[in-house]
Amino acid sequence: MSEKKTHGFPALFSFFIPGLGQLVKGQILKAIGIWVALIICWFLQFILIGYVLGFIIWVWQIYDAYND
Repeated sequence: MSEKKTHGFPALFSFFIPGLGQLVKGQILKAIGIWVALIICWFLQFILIGYVLGFIIWVWQIYDAYND
């Protein structure tokens, strides 16, 4: 039997809490990497590049949580 995959829930989780969708899918290292990248972006916001990079990472991780 084929396993039914739900892509929308991990993407929805990641929309509200970055990395949570990857964590739900069992991709623990990827979730930790997202959290580390967003922490770095938080520090880079003081020189304004963090806003752009943070947004790019946020959008990418939602897309990644949706796709398997």
